Amino acid sequence: MIGEFLSSWSLFYNSYLATWLIGILLALLGVPVVAKDQIFFGAAVSQASTFGVALGIGLAELSSAEFFQWFGSEQALAILAVSFSILSALFASRHSRKGQESQESVTGWIFLIASSLTILVVSHCTHDQEHIHRLFSISPIGATLTDVVVFSVFTLATVALLIPLNKRILLLVLDEEMATAVGINAGFWSMVIFGWIGLALGLSIHTSGMLYTFGCLVLPAMIAKNLCREVRPMFFAAPAAALVIGIISSILSYHYDHPPAHTAVALQSAVLAAAWLWRWIRYLVKSV
Repeated sequence: MIGEFLSSWSLFYNSYLATWLIGILLALLGVPVVAKDQIFFGAAVSQASTFGVALGIGLAELSSAEFFQWFGSEQALAILAVSFSILSALFASRHSRKGQESQESVTGWIFLIASSLTILVVSHCTHDQEHIHRLFSISPIGATLTDVVVFSVFTLATVALLIPLNKRILLLVLDEEMATAVGINAGFWSMVIFGWIGLALGLSIHTSGMLYTFGCLVLPAMIAKNLCREVRPMFFAAPAAALVIGIISSILSYHYDHPPAHTAVALQSAVLAAAWLWRWIRYLVKSV
C-alpha cells in the first residue's frame, strides 16, 4: 500500500503537499475557534465563501459584456471566495453589546443567508451544470505548485505571528474580560484573528473545497482538546494530528481510490471518536 503511494508521488506530489499544508494551517487556526466554542463559525464562513463563488457565476451570466464575463473566471471566483470569507469572518467576530444579537446568532444568520442565496443564485444559472458542480465539489487532487507555495508561506507566516502573540491570544481565548482589564483591545484583536482565519478559509476552500476546509479547521483542534489539558499544547497537538491523519488518509484514498477530502474528514472524525472514548475511559478510571 505504501509502495503504491510512493509510486504516485511524482504525479500527485503537489496535491499531497497542498493537502497536508492546508491541514496544518487550519488546525493551528482552529485552536482558538474550538477553545472559544465557536465551531459553527467555520461552517458559516465556509458557506459565505461558497456564496462568493455562486455570485461570480451569476454575475457572469447577466450580460455578454466582457466586464461581467470576467466574474466567471477562475481568478475572479477566487477573489470573491476569499473576500466573502474575510467579510463574513469580520462580521461574525464583532462584539455584541447589551441588547444586540449574540455572536452565535450572527454566525447562524450568516450561514443561513449564505446557504439560501447560494442555491437561489445557482438554480437560475444556465451555465454548464457540470462546471457548477465541479466548482462546488472541489477536490485537493487538483492542487498546483502555486497552491503549495501559497500555503507554505501562509503557514510559516501564521507560525511566525503565533510565536510573539501566543500569550495575548491565549488570554483572549481563556479570559476575554481579563484581557480587556490588562489593556488588550479585545474587539480589535478578535477582528485580526478571525479576519486571518477568514482569509485562510477562503484560500483553502478555493483549493480543497468546503468539506475538507471545515473539517480541518475544527476536527484536529477538537482531537487536541480531548487529549490536552490546557490550550497551549493544543497549538502543537492539533497540527501534528492534522499532518499524521493527512498522510494516512492520502495513502488510503490512493489505495482504495476514494475521494481524498472525504477520506481525510472521515478519518479525522474516527480519531475524534476514539479521543472521546479515551477521555471517557480515563474519567471512569479516575472515578473508581
